[in-house]
Amino acid sequence: MAGMEVLEYYSSDNRKHWLEEIKKSDWGAGTYLYELLRDNKLKELCGAATKVLLLVDGSSLVSFCTYAPQDDIPNTDLTPWVGFVYTFPEYRGHRYMGFLFDYANELALGDGHQFIYVSTWEVGLYEKYGFSFLQHMKDVHGDESRVYRKKVS
Repeated sequence: MAGMEVLEYYSSDNRKHWLEEIKKSDWGAGTYLYELLRDNKLKELCGAATKVLLLVDGSSLVSFCTYAPQDDIPNTDLTPWVGFVYTFPEYRGHRYMGFLFDYANELALGDGHQFIYVSTWEVGLYEKYGFSFLQHMKDVHGDESRVYRKKVS
């Protein structure tokens, strides 16, 4: 992790650069996040307290995710959510996303939450980071999503 640090997009002095880095993602949801940030719509969609966590290595973006009051599961009291979870291909396999999950854990702890949640179709990925399957829930499109949670500590 030498040289790497976690930044928060909205607090960054270099948002334009980080937005361009997010745009380089080869993932549809990463493109969607880019568009939401570009159009200043992310907080409207996910809540005013939404943060975009960036794991950076100098001027390179390694991983990113959101920490938000809402995600793609409507009508739920579950909060906060970690979403838009992505690691660039050249950085995969080193568990770098764990640094962002740890950061989200600290935010949730400071906000007085007992759990952080993630909505995904993935099986076997989030368990590596201490998340456990909670239940199936319908997302905003009516599709089944796997909801995981992790105890904040």
